[in-house]
Amino acid sequence: MTWRMPAETARHARTWMAFPREGITLGESAQEREAGYAAWTAVAHATAEFEPVTMVVDPSEADRARRMLSSEIEILIAPLDEFWMRDMGPTFVVDDERPGVLGAVDWTFNGWGAPEWAQWRLSAEIGRFVAAERGAELVSSLLVNEGGGIHVDGEGTVLLTETVQLDPHRNPFADRARVEAEMTRTIGATHAVWLPRGLTRDYDDFGTNGHVDIVATIPSPGTILLHDQRDPGHPDHAAMVEIRRALEEETDAAGRPFDIVSLPAPATLRDDEDFVDWSYVNHLVVNDGVIACGFGEEEADATARAILEDAYPGRRVVTVDAREIFARGGGIHCITQQEPALEGAPGAGATGAAGAAASATGEAAAK
Repeated sequence: MTWRMPAETARHARTWMAFPREGITLGESAQEREAGYAAWTAVAHATAEFEPVTMVVDPSEADRARRMLSSEIEILIAPLDEFWMRDMGPTFVVDDERPGVLGAVDWTFNGWGAPEWAQWRLSAEIGRFVAAERGAELVSSLLVNEGGGIHVDGEGTVLLTETVQLDPHRNPFADRARVEAEMTRTIGATHAVWLPRGLTRDYDDFGTNGHVDIVATIPSPGTILLHDQRDPGHPDHAAMVEIRRALEEETDAAGRPFDIVSLPAPATLRDDEDFVDWSYVNHLVVNDGVIACGFGEEEADATARAILEDAYPGRRVVTVDAREIFARGGGIHCITQQEPALEGAPGAGATGAAGAAASATGEAAAK
């Protein structure tokens, strides 16, 4: 069999998320915790306007989740400690030789390199739980990897980062060749494009050491949307020069040089902690739409929406305030995971009414 991870732009059966639970990631104060719950809920409700959403909820948060989430959102109960579904959950794949068969890659998850603060052993089982719930064939992997550490074009290209898959706290015995071979086996990637690093803040104590999904994504084969920090006072200005230079020397699996489209960062440089890693690259593509990160900057958010509209023609772009998510270490893409629609499934090739709607110019309010 040959597994292949479809592009995020392919039709989805649903989006998976995990509801926050109390712990170091959610926040210490009641106000911080409430803000976290509200941010995750807002993303779920915005996504549910386009496609089904399934939320995995720890038993301790079941009552709160049922109270905050609309009845349209399916709730499944399972033990959690972390709740970044992109990273702890499975990466869904299909087998083009067996239409209608869904696979689920169960990467080894150790809390982004097993830092002392991380609690991850419960969430490391979520890949198998989700696979079983969907009747997917389990594709086990000994590679320590997270869904936020890869982006694909669905045609053989995968974006990786040297400081993620080759991180000695993740894969101490790995080299490029071993990682690339595992990418071919599990997600059908035949051509790896290695980024030299990620954004600056992603290397602090609560970072991922360089996840690609906050730096670059592939909206269509041959094109890359790239984070662009234009202020030389921010350390990511120099980092992005290095990353862009590396991508300019690369091609995709078909041998095409990349058309690199800049996504300018918002104007804010710092929060209460340090330089921010706010990035519009960390959006989620959904059926007939895009759930975009917002940062409370009207002009910058609008510019990002316009660029995303051009990159994803025919999709309605909705902005959801992502500042509370970024304050906890990630963005909208990090807390979601798409499940592809299988060939012949209802809606697999249909275009919903949402695709004809005008782009949203306001932000989706947290509920």
